[in-house]
Amino acid sequence: MMAKTVLETADPHEKARLTGAFVAQWRADPSMPIGNTALPDTPSRPDKPVLKDPQAMPRRRNTKRLLHALAHIELNAIDLAWDVMARFAALSWQNAPEGGFALPRAFYDDWCGVAADEAKHFALLSERLADFESFYGALPAHDGLWEASRRTAHDFPARLAIVPMVLEARGLDVTPAMIDTMTAQGDTQTAAVLQTIHDEEITHVRAGTVWFESWCTWHGKDVQDTWQDLVRTYFNGPLKRPFNDDSRGKAGMLRDWYEPLADRTA
Repeated sequence: MMAKTVLETADPHEKARLTGAFVAQWRADPSMPIGNTALPDTPSRPDKPVLKDPQAMPRRRNTKRLLHALAHIELNAIDLAWDVMARFAALSWQNAPEGGFALPRAFYDDWCGVAADEAKHFALLSERLADFESFYGALPAHDGLWEASRRTAHDFPARLAIVPMVLEARGLDVTPAMIDTMTAQGDTQTAAVLQTIHDEEITHVRAGTVWFESWCTWHGKDVQDTWQDLVRTYFNGPLKRPFNDDSRGKAGMLRDWYEPLADRTA
């Protein structure tokens, strides 16, 4: 199965290459089956970077550290895109029980597109790291990102609520300031890479929002209340301000959803 192969590929550049190849196969063959298969709890990873506790990570005080941290995020995002397709394959239109909630081919089209974008982003960041005589794996990273996958492995709407609609939406909030910083420093190449990532991440958050709303509609649940309940259950602490309301709005997220969660204490 394509997703399992990507998840079990340790070399990050091969993971990105396989993603592009598999997405092309999917797009060329509308009859490709959505198989059910056991998945690893944790994707295969190279020996480096050394993974540390998130609290032990140094601040991103220079461009090289920033690029490396973002490359690590994008590598995890490749795996997360494949994981959501395979982890919940029992919900696909091919596998779901008759009369039950089913994910159509369009869901897999969207998430294959997300996976392809994340692989592209990893490649762009790796190329930019090389310009600074560095590479992915040269600096430490943390494994906190994959914790969201573990916590929501049993719950499809929770996976969408947390990964694209909280974690990726956070990227929409913070990336514009990074772009401004790079531009002020005269680093237009890095700024352009970050702009590409930001713009394409809007569609990733949108994919999460669309299919979360689809699940809620089918089950007769209120989108705002359900999302807020899942965030309170699966995400520790408040959502951080400032919010990029414009980009979040383009991704289909309403201020009434996330603003109340910025002030919660538990």
